[in-house]
Amino acid sequence: MNHSTRAMAVLLPFMSMQLLPIAIPQAMAQGTTIVISGTGSGRAFDGIGGLSGGGGTSRLLWDYPAQQRDEILDYLFLPHYGASLQILKVEIGGDANSTNGAEASHMRSRTDSNFTRGYEWWLMEQAKSRNPNIKLYGLEWGSPGWFTGGFWSQDNINYIISWIKHAQSDHDLHIDYIGGWNESGWDKTWYENLKTALLNNGLTTKVVAADNGWNIAGDLSSDAAFKAAVDIMGVHYPCGYLSGEQNCSDNTYTSVAEGLGIPVWGSEHGSQNYDAGATALARALNRDYIDSRMTAYINWSLIAAWYRTLPYYGCGLMLADQPWSGYYYVAKSIWVMAHTAQFAEVGWHYVDVSCGYLGGVRTNGSYVTLKSTNAKDYSTIVETMDAATPQTVTFAVVGGLSTDTVHVWASNVNSPNSNDFFVHLSDILPVGGRFNVTLQPGFVYTISTTTGQGKGTTSPPSPSTMGLPYTENFDQYAIGAIPSYFDAIQGAFEVDSCHGGRTGRCLRQMINLAPLEWPGGSPTPPLAVVGDPGWSNYSVSTDVLLEQTGYVDLIGRLGTQSQSSPGASQGYHLRVTSNGTWSLFKETAGGVDTQLGAGTATIGLNSWHKISLSFNADTVQAFVDSVLATIGQMTVPMHPAKWGCL
Repeated sequence: MNHSTRAMAVLLPFMSMQLLPIAIPQAMAQGTTIVISGTGSGRAFDGIGGLSGGGGTSRLLWDYPAQQRDEILDYLFLPHYGASLQILKVEIGGDANSTNGAEASHMRSRTDSNFTRGYEWWLMEQAKSRNPNIKLYGLEWGSPGWFTGGFWSQDNINYIISWIKHAQSDHDLHIDYIGGWNESGWDKTWYENLKTALLNNGLTTKVVAADNGWNIAGDLSSDAAFKAAVDIMGVHYPCGYLSGEQNCSDNTYTSVAEGLGIPVWGSEHGSQNYDAGATALARALNRDYIDSRMTAYINWSLIAAWYRTLPYYGCGLMLADQPWSGYYYVAKSIWVMAHTAQFAEVGWHYVDVSCGYLGGVRTNGSYVTLKSTNAKDYSTIVETMDAATPQTVTFAVVGGLSTDTVHVWASNVNSPNSNDFFVHLSDILPVGGRFNVTLQPGFVYTISTTTGQGKGTTSPPSPSTMGLPYTENFDQYAIGAIPSYFDAIQGAFEVDSCHGGRTGRCLRQMINLAPLEWPGGSPTPPLAVVGDPGWSNYSVSTDVLLEQTGYVDLIGRLGTQSQSSPGASQGYHLRVTSNGTWSLFKETAGGVDTQLGAGTATIGLNSWHKISLSFNADTVQAFVDSVLATIGQMTVPMHPAKWGCL
């Protein structure tokens, strides 16, 4: 079996109402009443969404066959169909690793600009075509290295302004929200200057700060100029729902944030498996508001669409990591999202007196109520993730809200059967504005006067291993394209004309200035991966050309790539250098290298050479220009690692 490529780059084949005053010491008893009040007030609902980026998380979705790709996008964005997302947050690329991949920059130098690079433009267009009312939000992780003054610079403000303006002019996309530097603190003056630049350019984009922790509330409350520059306070992983149930209102800054007079969002939440994380998601969607009046929830990630040997595999609302087969999986998290997004529009208002904990006991579960802008329709979302017994609740509708038929939808989050998710259970006609619903443990319910909700019914192809032999010569692609299945982990890999006297097109690493790294990312050398992580015994070869002093690695049996350890790409590396040396080594956790062989070969600059690896059971062979260089015995990694959200 052969896998051949033609490249000028590092290739790594691998191969988230108040209750009437009744004292209840434990599980809720019969006769408990929730009052749904049309005269109650609360904060405006800003929506729920997903985050594409923070590491190339949507990369493989782009390569799906058209039919399956459209089906997946419908499940994410089409109103009244699947998750019905109302916010799409995307990474503004900087060609830097930002967890499990690198997103393309639109300006790789002060004089360069290309507002079609990457796939986030395409994804925003697809989301907008399905839901014209969806809100778009941009944020940086890393950035190009050419900025004078680093990240908190005027150069970066200009970079962001150009991205927003060209989103509108080139793609007909209005960017509703913009952030600063993901989970990397904040610079108050920079945010003030960003707000000034937005206004000076006639842009209505709102500023979110700081995509970090709660403590920014202190600076916002004490600095009037800073507060005036910020429209929304964005907090990441605010309430501890990653690992269990925590009272968000216990946070020191919660009351400070609530008193700011601006919306407070869970601007990144999740980092949970598409199925196993549905429980935490159900809690957070309700309890973020109950505990701390947070009015938007954005899940990292939108979709688990990256190779499973990369960090945090499986974190997403659904799975789509096999473009070669077309297989995808609509997970529980999609339907938990649907229980809110299919029943409440952005601009509706929470009803504070109709939100709380069942029986006043957190472990019984929680409920929130949202009312429409005409104060007639309403939806109440209830979760019983931690409940131990069934609970019967009486709902009493007052204050002018509709007393017509209510529709009850339910998802059994504990069930492995997709037929138990997002089920229309019953229709109930209230009598005197009152009706009863029995709530089972481990469920999400929506009780709503609205109609039109739906659950998509598709039949994805079965999963399968990517076929061998696989070859790619890049000639079918336009200059600047990202070829199918090639995933940049660090740097900028694009199709370009071949150099060194070779005709045709090749894959080239396009930047020679290191990007400004996201502090939470991996400062690895430029690298890209391609292939099926399920491959084990195979041969891989590529033609390479070095245009400047350095080295190129061909890596096989990639076990994983570390988010934070410098250079840690676990697998078997064949490295050839411009000074005429080669080495075969295995790399394990923490970037620890064990040499298996070394020697010399005529490599130099601007000339083409073929390098190859062959794997069979516990033996690896390395070839330079088709000549056997060495044979090594393998120990680890023998199989791709599965880690992160699984």
